[in-house]
Amino acid sequence: MLYPLSILSLLLLTLIHLTHGSKPPFHSHSHPNLNPQDPEDTIPFSTRAHWIRRTNAALSELYSPCPFAAFGTVIVNHTSPSASPSNPNALGEIVCMAVNQNQQTGNPTLHGEIAAINTCVAVLEGRGWSTEEIAGAWRELSLYTNGEPCPMCASAIRWAGFKECIFGTSIDTLFEKGWGQISIMADEVFAESKELPGRTRLVGGVLANETDPYFSWQFDAGFPCPKGCEKKDEGVCGEVVGEGKSEL
Repeated sequence: MLYPLSILSLLLLTLIHLTHGSKPPFHSHSHPNLNPQDPEDTIPFSTRAHWIRRTNAALSELYSPCPFAAFGTVIVNHTSPSASPSNPNALGEIVCMAVNQNQQTGNPTLHGEIAAINTCVAVLEGRGWSTEEIAGAWRELSLYTNGEPCPMCASAIRWAGFKECIFGTSIDTLFEKGWGQISIMADEVFAESKELPGRTRLVGGVLANETDPYFSWQFDAGFPCPKGCEKKDEGVCGEVVGEGKSEL
C-alpha cells in the first residue's frame, strides 16, 4: 500500500524526470559583445575583425586550412608605438600566434590559447626579456581566438592577466554543432576571478559568421569544407593536394 507521502514523492520525481528530460544537457548563456558605450574600449570593430580573421588564417599558416580542432589564436600588442593615438589606422603589433596542438603533440592541454602563450614566452625570451619582464607583459596584450576559451584557457588568460580577450564562435555554438564542452563560459570564469589582480576585458561574438564554419563540418557530413579543403574518407575534410602543407 502506498501512503499519501509516497505517492506525492513519486509524482514529484516523475515531474522532475520529465522536466529535465525536455532540456538539453547544456545550459546556454548570453555572451559579452562589443559595447560602443564602453569608454575604456577604444579599439574599432574593423581592427577587431582584422585580428579575428588572422586567427582563422593562422590555421593554414601553421598547420592546415582544415584541421579537425580548428582553433587559432593570435596575441597582439595594441599599445605598441605603431598603434598609438597619433596613428589611428594602425592595427597593432602581432607578438605571436598558435593553433590547437592536441593532434600534433598528443598534449591535451595545448589548446590554441595555451600554445600561443607558450609561443609568446619563447618569442620574448628570444628578444632577451627577463622572466619578470615577460610576466609583466601580459597586462598590455590582447588575446584573439576564433573560438571561445574553455574553462582551462579562460583561467590561464586570467592568471596571466591579459588586458583583453576577444573571441568569435561561442561555446554554446560549439556545443550545438556537436563539440563536447565543459559547461562553464568564459564570462563565468572571469566573474569568479575578481580576487586576481587586474581586469581582463572580454569581447565575444566578433565575426562569428566567419569563424563558425570552421567548426561546422566535423560532425555534419553535409557541411562544406573550408576553403582549400575537400571531402575525404568518411566525410572528413582534408587539404586539397598541392594547396597546402599536409593532407589530413
